[in-house]
Amino acid sequence: MSADQSAPLKAQLQADLTVAIKSRNELASSTLRMVLTAVTNEEVSGKEVRILTDEDILTVLTREAKKRRESVTAYTDAGRPELADRENAELEVINAYLPAQLSDAEVAEIVNAAVATVAESGASGGAAIGAVMKIVQPQIKGRADGGVVAAMVKSALA
Repeated sequence: MSADQSAPLKAQLQADLTVAIKSRNELASSTLRMVLTAVTNEEVSGKEVRILTDEDILTVLTREAKKRRESVTAYTDAGRPELADRENAELEVINAYLPAQLSDAEVAEIVNAAVATVAESGASGGAAIGAVMKIVQPQIKGRADGGVVAAMVKSALA
């Protein structure tokens, strides 16, 4: 696959990796290598190789960021602050490629609008949660933590 076929975000990641290597930025280069490996793994998973879109790459970046957040929590709970600091630093590198995060108020506004839409259809209980999440997810993809959004949806429907 040539560079002109790949998504602009992947090309940006590769260019930034080159810059990080040349400037001997070990943290950025190792983090970008891990991210690009995750992107490549996603491309070759399944029956045939596919070229990822920027949206697919954002999904991979979001997943990698979530792994780092979970690792920070685990290392902090285990009393390993030096490892938690490393994971936090990697998370900052990854966050530079993610879209700006929505504020709690913006997420609440999106959730409330979706709840109102679903309420009109008369859905309730678990079906309502699923219906609301189906409306909310495309709007917040990569811009808010799914766990926080799910909690907001549950409290809005309660």
